[in-house]
Amino acid sequence: MEGMAVSPSTLVTYATLYGSTREVAESIATTLRENGLEVDIEPMRGVQSLDKYDAVVMGAPLYISKLYKDTQRFLEQHQGALVQRPVAVFALGPLGTDEQEMVGSRGQLDEELKKYPWLKPVAREVFIGKYDPAKLNLLHKLLALLPASPLHGRTASDHRDWDAIRAWAGGLPAKLQSKTD
Repeated sequence: MEGMAVSPSTLVTYATLYGSTREVAESIATTLRENGLEVDIEPMRGVQSLDKYDAVVMGAPLYISKLYKDTQRFLEQHQGALVQRPVAVFALGPLGTDEQEMVGSRGQLDEELKKYPWLKPVAREVFIGKYDPAKLNLLHKLLALLPASPLHGRTASDHRDWDAIRAWAGGLPAKLQSKTD
């Protein structure tokens, strides 16, 4: 409609194995909507095209220091479209509140993003994840039994900082729009 300001359309997309990253993506999408953006949310596996989006916020867990495989596929499949849009990246990394774990996870995310030198995120962040050993698949249950596993003996925990997640998302509209103007 002529004369009407159209708010940028933003895709919040995520990769998840156990649902925690989806929950964080939902919180980010809600915050972006509260800040006036049009937002769709969809798992990376379901994204066919980025044509209708002005910006992308993508999130994934770090498993064994690597971005979850759906993220790698998404980046390869949509490289051409992603270089033309502002992109923000978040990852779920450490399971506890130890600052050294957070520093390590930020370093892991940086190393993973180096594999995609064409990707220039306007924002990136690592958040603490959630762990529920009862939801682990068989392979992950077996890995958690190994004494060398960082999951060995770890009990269920959820230290996600929802205020920090919403604060980060609240700062995104300006960053996502500045590149589209």
